[in-house]
Amino acid sequence: MQILKDTVVTLDYTVTDSDGNLIDDGKNPLVYLHGGYDGIFPLIEETLQGKEVGETFTVKLQPEDAFGDIDEELVLIEEAAMFPENIEVGMAFERVGEDDEEDMVYRITDIADGKVVVDGNHPLAGMALVFDGKVADVRSATPEEIQHGHVHGAGGHHH
Repeated sequence: MQILKDTVVTLDYTVTDSDGNLIDDGKNPLVYLHGGYDGIFPLIEETLQGKEVGETFTVKLQPEDAFGDIDEELVLIEEAAMFPENIEVGMAFERVGEDDEEDMVYRITDIADGKVVVDGNHPLAGMALVFDGKVADVRSATPEEIQHGHVHGAGGHHH
């Protein structure tokens, strides 16, 4: 079966950075609903259109095709007194958006001199990524999956 709109695709994959360092070992296959449902980066979806089980592919994603460029406005320096005493670099916390703002996840990237640097960018923002994969399975989506815009059952969303 070919990968076409409204098919459920299972991929075996790895993701590396532009220097070949492993970012995601793909231990769990990626399962998504094909056809513009935002389940995978658009450039990868375009590459997979028409492929069949067993076919392999490599997609090089520039930052704008993946997690975006780094937005310096999302890097903030706050007073350490605003945080609990036991914070560490790498910890993440959610800032609840007000009114129409989205909730944002910020990571602590530095702690020094009574200041805490927090970053609301995705950890992979600003990075070029190489997505290597193999089509492991293709099946027709169920009417419910199409209506909901995502995969249900094994590898997908459960109710």
